[in-house]
Amino acid sequence: MSPRAWLVAYLLAVVAATFVHEPALLTAALAVAVAAAGRGRWKLLRRTLIAILAFNLTVSLGYAAVALWRGDFNPGYLLLVNLRVLLLVFLGMWFAARVDPIAAISGVSPSLTFVATLTLGQLRAFERIANDFTLAFASRNPAPPRLIDRTHHAAAQGIALMDKTMAAATESALAMRSRGAFDD
Repeated sequence: MSPRAWLVAYLLAVVAATFVHEPALLTAALAVAVAAAGRGRWKLLRRTLIAILAFNLTVSLGYAAVALWRGDFNPGYLLLVNLRVLLLVFLGMWFAARVDPIAAISGVSPSLTFVATLTLGQLRAFERIANDFTLAFASRNPAPPRLIDRTHHAAAQGIALMDKTMAAATESALAMRSRGAFDD
């Protein structure tokens, strides 16, 4: 299939998944998607579960707390929401692993292609920085690091990424201002 056909199939699958309100159908759709993903399916499923763990846990606990307090807890709804998120994120991860997004949208809109190219460039830059931090942290800790050390590392990484973001935004704003984008 062409990248554009994959994009259309992905978008249709996402829309279709949002119309399904039956946990059994969502489970079946997830099983079909996992089976169709090929030999990298378990790695993809693992990455999906790790990616949604914090979000789903937070939302589920928040829903459970409020629903129990109000007296209208519905475990079926909680299952439905979590299955839908799992399916949608799995489909997104599968699409991203299989298809080049620039190839999928090229020819649709030059502006959209330009924005996607810039976005992917920024993602790669941030990915490189995060990888550098991970490697540096591993090389400086021959023994398993303590929780406080990992927390300090995460904070330092977050600050570095925020500084990079601010510098890039300032640079872009100055470049746009010099070309007359902002008319003060």
